[in-house]
Amino acid sequence: MEEKKNEQEELKPVDILDVLLDQDNKDPIVLVDEAGKQLTFEQVAVIPYEVRKEKRLYCVLKPLDKIEGIGDDEAIVFVVDQDKDGNSVIKVEEDEEVAIAVFDKYYDLLEEAQKEEKKEKAEKTATKQKTATAKKSSTSVAGKKSAPKTTTKK
Repeated sequence: MEEKKNEQEELKPVDILDVLLDQDNKDPIVLVDEAGKQLTFEQVAVIPYEVRKEKRLYCVLKPLDKIEGIGDDEAIVFVVDQDKDGNSVIKVEEDEEVAIAVFDKYYDLLEEAQKEEKKEKAEKTATKQKTATAKKSSTSVAGKKSAPKTTTKK
């Protein structure tokens, strides 16, 4: 079961799905392992993925605490499941092929998001350039001085 720290550094159980699906949540996720040890993670992604025609929800978490066998730049794939009481829990995905496939999907989604971000930036830049060109054109037209008319007295 996932637990979250409050102001008194006391842990209180919360629903892991509420935490994982809260887009505004930037707090670390504190999990308690079978031995009662608290482990802190940063949420990287939540990935829906189908395995053997069954849609499952996975999360990618990066350990903030040192975990033996896990590098500083590595993350762990967890599968969202239910315990015997029907509570949402997460468990390390033990099927290496599934874990790799979930990471691959994460990287695909990340790449897609980066392309979309570049496209949006390019569109904003193009819009700014058009606006600047339009302002420049209207400024030069409005700012053009016509030659003074000369008249001669007869």
